[in-house]
Amino acid sequence: MKEAGIFIPCFIDQVYPQTGINMVTLLEQAGVKVHYNPNQTCCGQMAFNGGYWEEARCVAEKFIRDFMDYPLVVGPSASCIGMVKNYYNGMFDNSAMHNPNRQLSRKIFELTDFLVNYLKVEDVGASFPVKATIHDSCAAIREYGLKDEPRKLLAKVKGLEIIEMEHTDVCCGFGGTFSVKHEAIASAMAEQKAENALKTGAEYIISTEASCLMHIQGYISRNNLPLKVLHIADVLVKRE
Repeated sequence: MKEAGIFIPCFIDQVYPQTGINMVTLLEQAGVKVHYNPNQTCCGQMAFNGGYWEEARCVAEKFIRDFMDYPLVVGPSASCIGMVKNYYNGMFDNSAMHNPNRQLSRKIFELTDFLVNYLKVEDVGASFPVKATIHDSCAAIREYGLKDEPRKLLAKVKGLEIIEMEHTDVCCGFGGTFSVKHEAIASAMAEQKAENALKTGAEYIISTEASCLMHIQGYISRNNLPLKVLHIADVLVKRE
């Protein structure tokens, strides 16, 4: 049996805790023994993107120590995992954390990548009879290199009809602190994303990134649009 430590990102911990629970259930259904370190915190991405590099380095070192002893690590966010894989090296090269960081980078996975490419699982036995469209987050595509994995999994969900929206890979406008510093631009980008989704006739927008969904949901709620958002873990988990 495969064993993995799970990383629960800040947005899922604070805003979408059920998504974290569903990820655990999904991994267990796939035959993975899951471990959770209650001492885990942030990956440091928010501080790093804000220019607080020394503070980010402290958080990143804690992250490495929290997860270094697990044989595998899985998280439901390409943004956070991409942070670990792409930016930790610059923080810890030629330091005492050099080797632990490199080892962690090789064994940490985004959820859908882990299922499809590591476990070689595409059909998780889920059923979700709705029409939906997919939002590809910037970080998933450009930071992590994710594209086909979510679609392979969703294609096997019974009853689920996926209708691709226009410009699916265009940013939703969140961008962490970007949506705070540039509220008008961020809102316009969320509007464009929601309008493209509405054109498909879909009931749901599905993504691998909870932060994107939170941003899009804000626009949907303010404008009472007939759309809902769901993290892919919430779609793939088998319902009794």
